[in-house]
Amino acid sequence: MIGTESKKQEILKAYQFRHACKSFDSNKKISDEDFHFILETGRLSPSSFGFEPWKFVVIQDASLRDKLKPVSGGAQGQLPTASHVVVILARKKEGLRHDSDHVIKMMKDIHHMPEEVVQGFSDFYKSFVETELEDNDRLIFEWASKQTYIALGNMMTTAAQIGIDSCPIEGFDKKQVTAILQNEGIINGDDFGVACMVAFGYRQEDPKRPKTRQNLDEIVEWR
Repeated sequence: MIGTESKKQEILKAYQFRHACKSFDSNKKISDEDFHFILETGRLSPSSFGFEPWKFVVIQDASLRDKLKPVSGGAQGQLPTASHVVVILARKKEGLRHDSDHVIKMMKDIHHMPEEVVQGFSDFYKSFVETELEDNDRLIFEWASKQTYIALGNMMTTAAQIGIDSCPIEGFDKKQVTAILQNEGIINGDDFGVACMVAFGYRQEDPKRPKTRQNLDEIVEWR
């Protein structure tokens, strides 16, 4: 039990440490080992139907960051200074059809479903998309985008646990960012759209005030 209590305190300490870092110490870089560890926790994150509707694009090229900066108002401090910037892509309708290459690959090659299971699972998934998501392009993309936030949260928490700062970023023009990534050949066709960004690095200074949150009894109701 002592080990369990120690682990719980370690995890809570990481949550207290984590804050939305607006700019980073550009002279300090995350090691390849540490950043691959962060990415691995994103890869291992859960997803609906196990279809992993995401792609993590690590933007290290300074000229590409410069192109993104004018259309990313919420990343003005992060893009020039972060050790690593990740653009998280979410699959769109074409990439999440029940008969798409990706979905078939996930069922057969990743989850190794027997052929008889594939057909039943595919039919169930097709029905879900048609009924719950109305077979609608926007609803399907939003459904996929919401799942990327699970991976996003896991990567930021992992980073905090090893003393690395982060900042989730939604403040950008999706159409213009998408156009830039298309021009760079990062997004091809209609399979992916931009869900969010996240920057990682080391803070220049500690936050000016301690973390503030509502009390637990204000946000939790027991029935």
